[in-house]
Amino acid sequence: FTGKLPIHGEASSKAALYRERLQLLQQRLARDRHFIRPAFDSEMSRSGSFEIPFTVLLDTWHKITTGYFVENTVIVAEGELLPNGVFHIHTCGFPPLENRNVSLSVTAGLDFFGGGALTTDETTRLTDLEQNAFNDMFVILSDVWVDSPETMEKLATVLDGYESVDVVPSLFVFMGNFCSHPCNLAYHSFSDLRAQFGKLGSMIAAHTRLKEGSRFLFIPGPDDAGPANILPRPALPNFFCEEVRKHVTNAVFSSNPCRIKFYTQEIVLFRQDMLYRMRRFCVVPPSAEETNEPFENLVATVTHQSHLCPLPLTVQPIIWNFDHCLRLYPTPHTIILADKAEQKAFKYTGVTCFNPGSFANDGTFVAYRPATHEVELSAL
Repeated sequence: FTGKLPIHGEASSKAALYRERLQLLQQRLARDRHFIRPAFDSEMSRSGSFEIPFTVLLDTWHKITTGYFVENTVIVAEGELLPNGVFHIHTCGFPPLENRNVSLSVTAGLDFFGGGALTTDETTRLTDLEQNAFNDMFVILSDVWVDSPETMEKLATVLDGYESVDVVPSLFVFMGNFCSHPCNLAYHSFSDLRAQFGKLGSMIAAHTRLKEGSRFLFIPGPDDAGPANILPRPALPNFFCEEVRKHVTNAVFSSNPCRIKFYTQEIVLFRQDMLYRMRRFCVVPPSAEETNEPFENLVATVTHQSHLCPLPLTVQPIIWNFDHCLRLYPTPHTIILADKAEQKAFKYTGVTCFNPGSFANDGTFVAYRPATHEVELSAL
């Protein structure tokens, strides 16, 4: 968590959460060329443009576009206003996406990442370095159950394989859950789990080239030790982290979600079982005209909503004052939606999105080259 915002917000914080989500999409929509109000009010200037009123819709519709429509999502609806005051919807969809460069130009150089605004010369230098970083590889694994001998054996096989390659991966991302059982009040084996983290650290340290040439990023899952099922989640407790750090000095323990800056690129990593929940709480099924692939519908939803988790707060609680941590604005270059569902990859409007799958369940993981946006779906 960043800053000094209180965890327990006031009632106004909850109102601000919804207001800022809507305002962000409203501003983005107002900049779209199809919805810009003409400067001169003439028949020719109005051609091809539409003015959008913002309202709450309580009606049925005939057709929807790609994506999951759940409570709290913002939609753009096309229809007709009947004489009795009812707005009859013909078609509805999500607000159009905005190119990342357009968003950055409009915001006048604001630093959304938090690493400091870059000058033109610095951006040029990073671009040159990025073009030469074609050997950099990220290996992403989700559901790394340290208490499962079978999972740890598979992990040892993966590490052995990358230990012998010519250029070792620059980053290994281990995402939760890190335990095969939920670490809730009914779980009483935290000392054993701590020892398992120590074994994981020893396993990494045994691979000398990886220990010296790679970094290791740990991101907690929804059932890992920590606060209740609320987002965003802080890093794993030091009770477990220190066991890994004894063996691996370049281990980083981050929050969920997590953001990585790769030269000029922004990469967002999120570990949450979103696909099942979005389908479960979808108000109406998405259209199958463009795609019937669930993961592609999920990607369309989070990118168009500019939010990693647009579910109702009653379904997925979010710390009101930290809702901004889940926003996808400006749109990042890569979004990693780690889920226990089937391994998938999808490039949507220039954004690289993928789910590495569940390593503990089916041995799947992803090798990703950020310089070329190449996604290699892998499995043991």
